[in-house]
Amino acid sequence: MHVTSQLRLDDNVLERKFTLGEIPGILWTPASASAGAPVPLILLGHPPLGLHRMYPRLVARARHAAADGFAAATIELPGSGDRPRRPAAEQARAEMRRAVEAGEAVSDEIIDALVLPLVEEAVPEWQAALDALLELPEIGGPVGYSGGVISIGVRLARVDPRIVAAGLFAGSFVPRAMYEEARHVTIPLHVLLQWDDEGNDRQAALNLFDAFGSKEKSLHANMGGHAGVPQYAGDSAAQFFTRHLK
Repeated sequence: MHVTSQLRLDDNVLERKFTLGEIPGILWTPASASAGAPVPLILLGHPPLGLHRMYPRLVARARHAAADGFAAATIELPGSGDRPRRPAAEQARAEMRRAVEAGEAVSDEIIDALVLPLVEEAVPEWQAALDALLELPEIGGPVGYSGGVISIGVRLARVDPRIVAAGLFAGSFVPRAMYEEARHVTIPLHVLLQWDDEGNDRQAALNLFDAFGSKEKSLHANMGGHAGVPQYAGDSAAQFFTRHLK
């Protein structure tokens, strides 16, 4: 992991931009983090829109996490930002837009082509980033995963035992194959659902929640569209991570 820049924010949170090979990322650590007092870590997932575009939301989430005593980190997803384009994903995204604009249901084939290759590429990269982050003396775990493409969160929760709790946002398409993976997820889960999300299949989100094998799982549904998540929903998610990472 190569740190390319660092900045002390006005609330004394240290922001470090880094690269892991060709993958850009950002790490935020609270003032309380030190080699003598390592802090837990939350991995901040996000949609494949690019770190530059998502930065305002990510830094706000990271500062909230830092106020609770957590480090937070994120990486650029495959095909996003300045990373090389993924032609198959671009084609699937175009087909999805055509279906949505025509008022048609997005087919399973389009969803699989759009999401599954992203999961296959992104999850090993998240794990490599986690390897590097946990080598830092100021980060000691445990580790949580928050938000982003829900299928990436499902896969990470299934395959990486270092992640002990996950806050997931049911706001993205779910391939049917992920339901079976969800049955093998057993860590505590906090799932957020916007009931009137115009780009999300509500029933698919409910089916996925039902499939999770976790003994502790909670579904928090709020009225409103994709971008209408109320402030108190974020507060509830923060309380979830405080319970399970401290």
